[in-house]
Amino acid sequence: MKLRVDSEMCQGHSRCYAAYPELFDIDDEGTAFVTMEDIPSGWEDRARNAIANCPERAIHILEESP
Repeated sequence: MKLRVDSEMCQGHSRCYAAYPELFDIDDEGTAFVTMEDIPSGWEDRARNAIANCPERAIHILEESP
């Protein structure tokens, strides 16, 4: 599983980082970004919770090509 934060949608609420600092960080402008290339097996629930709790719906799962 791969995640992406849409930097144009992110408003800097930092809920993702507050809940899962192992998955997200915040840049100098307050925009969140994903810190892991691939989300480890067993952490999918964390990723989905971060997506569900983003008020701007700026976090997305990247669809992987077959």
